[in-house]
Amino acid sequence: MRNLRLTIAYDGTNYVGWQVQPNGTSVQSVVESAIEKLTGESVRILAAGRTDSGVHALGQVVSFPTNSRIPADQFRRGLQNFLPDDVVVRESCDVGPEFHATYSAVRKRYRYVILNRREGDAFLGRFVWPVRQRLNLDHMRAASQHLIGTHDFRCFESHWPNKATSVRTIFEAKWGRSTTWSMWEPAAVGSDGESDDQSGSFLWFEVVADGFLYNMVRAIVGTLVKVGRGRWEPDRVRTIIDQQDRSQAGETAPACGLYLVNVEYPDQS
Repeated sequence: MRNLRLTIAYDGTNYVGWQVQPNGTSVQSVVESAIEKLTGESVRILAAGRTDSGVHALGQVVSFPTNSRIPADQFRRGLQNFLPDDVVVRESCDVGPEFHATYSAVRKRYRYVILNRREGDAFLGRFVWPVRQRLNLDHMRAASQHLIGTHDFRCFESHWPNKATSVRTIFEAKWGRSTTWSMWEPAAVGSDGESDDQSGSFLWFEVVADGFLYNMVRAIVGTLVKVGRGRWEPDRVRTIIDQQDRSQAGETAPACGLYLVNVEYPDQS
């Protein structure tokens, strides 16, 4: 029995989320169906993260056992023949039996993209959050620094409590502005993580942590956008974290602007 690891990108618009749901088609279900068509095996795959309905992924990681003899480097190509166009296998490789896509992960990187200009866009509505008011990037950057470190982040968790603990460690929280649409690339945006082209219409937020709570990134972005709009001072974020009250934080940003960028494991750290 082999243990296979896949890295998958998908447009989450037409799915009810990653996890199998009774009310619609999930990304997990179409991947499992493709594996069964390719190998003849019915498997339940493990994923690094359960992205919500409408959330996208550039580097979702899954693992599953298989008796298939298809070489790992050919598995990706074969599987793609049975997947819809909005789900793409980027990599496939053999891993040890101890590898678990969920529990072996040590860090996850999410990206949120905002289209920050007065006029909308006819084509990007499913991939960005359009915010027409000019946002103060300096204030949003200052506010995001209060997120760094180990904190109880229940103030950014929907329907708390969802986990055994709401304590998480955030390692990076950075904003940038860009004139070009490069946000589909798995690599971090910008050489220093904080590029700032004042004429750019795209704002992006990169956050890296050892784990995330339900709707945590979207709640953080909604809070930081209130700072960017001038409704709150940057230091308000520190107060919100200390109060541990979801009602004190900002709105939950739309799912369409959120991307699971990549997942790190011990052999990559």
